[in-house]
Amino acid sequence: MNDQYDEKRTASNDDERYEVFVKLLVEHEPRVRSFLRGLLPTWNDVEEVTQEASLVAWRKFDDFEKGTSFGGWLFTIARFEALKYRRRVARSPLVFAGDVWDLLAEEASGEETQQVRRRHLEICLAKLELSKRDLLLNVHTSGVVMRKVASQSGKSEQAFYKIIQRLRKVVLDCVLKSIELENA
Repeated sequence: MNDQYDEKRTASNDDERYEVFVKLLVEHEPRVRSFLRGLLPTWNDVEEVTQEASLVAWRKFDDFEKGTSFGGWLFTIARFEALKYRRRVARSPLVFAGDVWDLLAEEASGEETQQVRRRHLEICLAKLELSKRDLLLNVHTSGVVMRKVASQSGKSEQAFYKIIQRLRKVVLDCVLKSIELENA
C-alpha cells in the first residue's frame, strides 16, 4: 500500500514540477526568442534553437536552483545552444564572425533597444538593392577577407572600402530615421 502512495505522490510532484517549468518557460520564451533573433539569421533558425534550448532546460530543470533567475538561466542555455547551432551551420554565408556573435549576445541579453535596432536593420537591409545587400552581408561573413572581396570585385582596396563605408552609412541613416519615425 505504501508503494502505491509513493507512486501517486511522485506522479503529483512530477506534475507540479512540469507545471512550474512550463509557466516559467512561457513567461521567458518571448525574450529568449528576441535574444536569439539577434544572433541567428532567420526565424526558422530561431525556432530550431528555441526548441532545443527548451528541451535542454527541461532535461536540466532539476539542476535549476529555486530562487535564482530562471530567465538568466534559460538565456545562458539558449546562448550555448545558439553557439552549437552556429558551429553546425558554419558554412552558411549568413553566419557572423565569432567576435560579432559575442558582441551581439552581450548587447541582446537584456536591452530592448537592441531588438528595436535589429528589427529596423532588417527592414533597411531589405530596402537595399539585392546586389548591394549581398555585398554588405558578404563582407560581414565569417572568414571573409575584405581585401579578397575587393580584388574579386575588380575594385582597388581603397575604392572598395569607400563603397562599403557608404553602404554602411546608408543603412545606419535608414535605421536611425526609421526608429525616429516609429518613436514620433
